[in-house]
Amino acid sequence: MSVEVNVFGKYPDGRDIMLYTITNSRGMQAAVTNIGAALVRLIVPDRNGKLDDVVLGFDRGEDYLGNGSFFGVVVGPNANRIAGASFALDGVTYQLDVNDGPNNLHSHKEKGYHKRLWEVETGDNSVKFTLEDPAGSMGFPGNKTITVTYFLDEENGLTLLYDGWSDCRTVMNLTNHTYFNLEGHNSGTMLDHELCLNASRYTPVVAGAIPTGRIEPTAGTPMDFTKSKKIGRDIDADFEQLRLCGGFDHNWVIDGWDGSLRQFATVKAPKSGRIMKAFTTLPGVQFYAGNFIDRQQGKENAVYEARMGLCLETQFFPDSVHNLQFPNCIFGGLSQYESVTLYKFEI
Repeated sequence: MSVEVNVFGKYPDGRDIMLYTITNSRGMQAAVTNIGAALVRLIVPDRNGKLDDVVLGFDRGEDYLGNGSFFGVVVGPNANRIAGASFALDGVTYQLDVNDGPNNLHSHKEKGYHKRLWEVETGDNSVKFTLEDPAGSMGFPGNKTITVTYFLDEENGLTLLYDGWSDCRTVMNLTNHTYFNLEGHNSGTMLDHELCLNASRYTPVVAGAIPTGRIEPTAGTPMDFTKSKKIGRDIDADFEQLRLCGGFDHNWVIDGWDGSLRQFATVKAPKSGRIMKAFTTLPGVQFYAGNFIDRQQGKENAVYEARMGLCLETQFFPDSVHNLQFPNCIFGGLSQYESVTLYKFEI
């Protein structure tokens, strides 16, 4: 395997935005860019050998400078929400950007990692992105070095390896915000996709999608995906949690989490026969059904709208800094951050 490199656009300061395409011997391709360390294209065969791009995104690097839906990008230093847009750590209170009602979402919508231009190192079947983030950036403590490496293997698996270092304790909760549609990125909604989650509990929320602090069973509710079902079956059910978020947009608690790599999801597309199995070392996953994708032009003149892609954002739980009963998302000093997420494709 090898990595093809092409110019993908211009960053506002004149630097080149680049596109890096990894191809394996089975025809699968993963194209990633140094803006936001984003996954731009993922070309996967269907049951008849037909290749389609199964992730939402844009044709030009400059479009990722907008990207209000966070298509494909790495989010950090903290993905998801922090209540009140502030937190206290080691006796100091840190104020964050107020950008989601009274709360903080995805660190900063303009200065977050998803809008940064990362440094790049390519391998035979990998692309490694590195970002230096100084103390005080976006309100977070610690001088941080972040790396995200994409690996494409011959078994049609795409692995994301995250590493984070900080010179003092800080919040570190990274994720990738790719929207998948296994019928093809321009094929309409993904409500006919079948989803199974190895997660029998979730973290319910209040208005603003802030967790209540409780961990509750999914059994007997529309949130139960422990047996495979169509995403569209219950998405508009008369259930308070779905009304609060316009559909599925919650953190599920991965069963048996112990820090090892374990499968947490299976997604099946009925028309193409594509199957995606997802694995992670992290304790939670934000399953977001694209409820609020604004109508916009995407790749290849596709028009994207609500629920045309689904996200499986592996993570520490939202607002963990205010919920000590949740797994700890504080890293730095002697405790550095590392996680692995794998998306494996079959038919």
